[in-house]
Amino acid sequence: MMTITVWSDFACPYCYIGEARLEKAIEELGMTGDVKIDYRAFELDPGAPREVTTTTPERFAMKYRLSVPEAEAQIEHISSLGREEGIDFRYATTRYSNTFDAHRLMKFAEAECDYATVKKLNHLLFDAYFTRNLVLADREVLLSVAAEAGMDKEQVTAMLDTDRFADDVRFDEREAQMRGVRGVPYMVFNGEFAVPGALSLDAMKEGLRRADRRIKEAEAAAGTEERPHACGPEGCVL
Repeated sequence: MMTITVWSDFACPYCYIGEARLEKAIEELGMTGDVKIDYRAFELDPGAPREVTTTTPERFAMKYRLSVPEAEAQIEHISSLGREEGIDFRYATTRYSNTFDAHRLMKFAEAECDYATVKKLNHLLFDAYFTRNLVLADREVLLSVAAEAGMDKEQVTAMLDTDRFADDVRFDEREAQMRGVRGVPYMVFNGEFAVPGALSLDAMKEGLRRADRRIKEAEAAAGTEERPHACGPEGCVL
């Protein structure tokens, strides 16, 4: 089984686009049952407010020192990339807020649910932000999305009432920092090589093929290598 570790944030447009391309590449290569995605948390703005205070074009213009019309043009360009991947991408009307609790919810799902539920929740959180333009810091939004993914609403409510999984989110972010990650999406194919950014579909396929070749080469080598002479609790290699 190949594992692809993906650091991303639900308020990151290129993360949604990049993960859509990765999923499409996996499907088109017929590798759906051979690849597992390990979702990791990365907050683009840990200090983002819990309440919506600006529009996306206003915030974009301020951040990149653009006029509002210039910001709107850039936002539409990014949205068009999302629509090319089959996403009803509505970046211009997103409602920017803190994503920390959304990441905690993902960690809870990983701890308590099966992979299909985790994968569905990840998609629904991106969809909630970029298509339905919901506020991800809103508790009721998170409860609704969790229920839609098939999670137990009472258990999610109890989790959100605490600071559970906060350390797990921070652990992911510290690991990203140690790796020198400065932007997301950031993908690591089978622990061997990193792919920074939302690469093209063809590039995603090449990454999958390369990782698959490495796995098969390692398996072939393991089958021919001599067993090292060593002893353990169960005895010695003969």
